Amino acid sequence: MEQNATQPKPRALALLPILVFLVLYLGAGIWYEYIAPVEGQMGFYVMSVVVAFGLALIVAFMQNRKRLFVDNIQLCAKSIGDVNITIMLFIFLMAGAFSGIAKAAGGVESTAHLLLNFIPGTFAIPGLFLIACLISMAMGTSVGTITVLVPIATSVAQNADLGLPLTVASVVGGAMFGDNLSFISDTTIAATRTQGTRMQDKFYANLKLALPAALVTLGVLICLALSSGTADLGHFDYSLLLALPYFLVLIMALMGRNVFLVLGTGIVLFFGLGLATGTTDLSKAFSAMGTGTNGMFETMIVTILAASISALMRDGGGFEALLAFIRNHFKGKGGGRLGIGLLTILMDVATANNTVAIVVAGPIAKNISEEYGIAPRESASLLDTCSCIAQGIIPYGAQLLIASAIAGITSLSIIPYLFYPFFLALAVLLWIALDARKK
Repeated sequence: MEQNATQPKPRALALLPILVFLVLYLGAGIWYEYIAPVEGQMGFYVMSVVVAFGLALIVAFMQNRKRLFVDNIQLCAKSIGDVNITIMLFIFLMAGAFSGIAKAAGGVESTAHLLLNFIPGTFAIPGLFLIACLISMAMGTSVGTITVLVPIATSVAQNADLGLPLTVASVVGGAMFGDNLSFISDTTIAATRTQGTRMQDKFYANLKLALPAALVTLGVLICLALSSGTADLGHFDYSLLLALPYFLVLIMALMGRNVFLVLGTGIVLFFGLGLATGTTDLSKAFSAMGTGTNGMFETMIVTILAASISALMRDGGGFEALLAFIRNHFKGKGGGRLGIGLLTILMDVATANNTVAIVVAGPIAKNISEEYGIAPRESASLLDTCSCIAQGIIPYGAQLLIASAIAGITSLSIIPYLFYPFFLALAVLLWIALDARKK
């Protein structure tokens, strides 16, 4: 294949900044998680990802000494000013505000409690999996879903003498399913904007992988439930009115409505209903929205820094070097898909954050997809799906650490029962293999 004259020559050394980031962040995470733990803190969150990216950016600036400092700044500014980056940042802000006001208004608890009242005691475990799928898909956050449902799952397991790791794992698996498919999750936002595709298109591409894995998982959980004890779930109080906005947001998203309209509608509804029902007041509502947007700041800064580093690495020939490696080792469209998947999984294993993994891998995946003729919706689906596979399994990720802390068990004890992430990985491999055989 001929080298385009406008493209930089392949230069593996240009990838040094991302290597510096991975060594710093992964090294600090391993050190503080397993060697010198810091009391009250998760090891992979002691060193801020922003600090690690900041140091990597300094390395990127220093690499090409022939280029003036102001030229580096211009490259970064051009990348940050890209329309997809700008849209991504605005959506992050709105998603944060939506999450904050929904929680303050009581929408999260009402939706979870509404669904819990429909679970038969015999099917407590598969029921919790289904509810986690729906709540995470509506909320757009796997961590939030786990925080809400794991305490309930723990109580159910103890009352019915069910295996606690299995019960907690069913919630974690469902949470990852919903996070992967949600229109308002930060992983979906990052995957679709970096690949330049519509959320609706990415959703249907994802569904072909996630739904079979979820159905097989549900079948396994039902079989296990039939051989286990019956749980007395009791009755949960809820407000149907406060649960409705989540379902409306989900329906609007599935209809392909603009994401700003979807999030805006959700914010207005939760704001108004929270005030009308008395679950929140004006000051608490505004404060909750501010807290929600504040929670997105780190992700937004990471997006800006990653865009800057990507621009410098691309200009230095780093992306071309990576593409050259993939050309030599991964053949055909199936090879390109496998390359995107492996790249995303490795980034997630290194960063322990699926959103960060997508932001970092996204620009490279875009180049790979263009090189191999992979549709943007498919590359976006692979980014989100593979990051969820890794994030749902690694024992030092926020999802398993929070779930294990709430349940009072080790994160390693949950992993053997994480059926959904394992089945999802199998679904991805089968899809790549079967599609390659059609050619």
